Amino acid sequence: MANMWLLDSMVGANFRSENASRIVVFPGDRRHRGYVVKSEAEELKIRSFLKMFYFAHSSILLLGIVLSSVGSTEVNHLLSGPNEHAVGRSVGIFIAIYFLVVGLPYSLLWRSYKQAVLSFVSAQDEVVVSGKSPSQQRLLFVGVGVIAFAVLMMFGVFLLVRAK
Repeated sequence: MANMWLLDSMVGANFRSENASRIVVFPGDRRHRGYVVKSEAEELKIRSFLKMFYFAHSSILLLGIVLSSVGSTEVNHLLSGPNEHAVGRSVGIFIAIYFLVVGLPYSLLWRSYKQAVLSFVSAQDEVVVSGKSPSQQRLLFVGVGVIAFAVLMMFGVFLLVRAK
C-alpha cells in the first residue's frame, strides 16, 4: 500500500496544470520543457507508463544494493585475513559490484525510456515550463528519503561485514 503511494506521488510530480491545460514534464529533461496532455485518456496512459518506469528504476537500484551487499560479503570472506584496510576494501568491492550489477540494466532501461517518451508526445505540444511546482518539491523530499534509506542500508551492510 505504501509502495503505491510512493509511485503515485513520484508520477504525480510530473504533472501540473498551467494556463487552463494539463502539462506533463518527463524526468531527465534538462531544458525545462513540458508537453500539453490533450485528453484524460492520454494522461492515464502516460501515468501508467511512468509508474512502470519508476517501478523498474527503483527495482534495479534496490536489487542492485541487495545483490552488491551479498556479493561483497562473499568476496570479503574469500579475501579475509589480517588487514588494516578491511573497511576500505569492503566499500570498494561493494561499489565495484554495484556498478557491474546496476550499470547495464539501468542503461538499457534509460535508453528504452528515452525512446518510449517520444511515442507519447509530439513536438507541436511542447511548451516552456516555468519554475518548480509544489509537486516537484514533494518529489525532491521523496528522493531525499529514498537516498537516506539507501545510505542507511549500506551503513548496515558495512557493519555486518565488519562484524564478521
